[in-house]
Amino acid sequence: MSMMVLLLSMGVLIAAAGLGAVVWAARGGPRWVHGVAKATTVAAELAAAATKNAATKKGRGGSNNSGD
Repeated sequence: MSMMVLLLSMGVLIAAAGLGAVVWAARGGPRWVHGVAKATTVAAELAAAATKNAATKKGRGGSNNSGD
């Protein structure tokens, strides 16, 4: 249980650091911050695309088997 909490906490900290990098890069931070911000933005776009793709597949399967 405590290991899972530790891993989730680390994930939240990494996400918060990525958000901070995006904000800092938007305000003109150093070059390395722009790289971290780009990586964070790409990861968010990939996660959104995967979620959208999973929802589309789930919706197709459920609408074809209505029982009529």
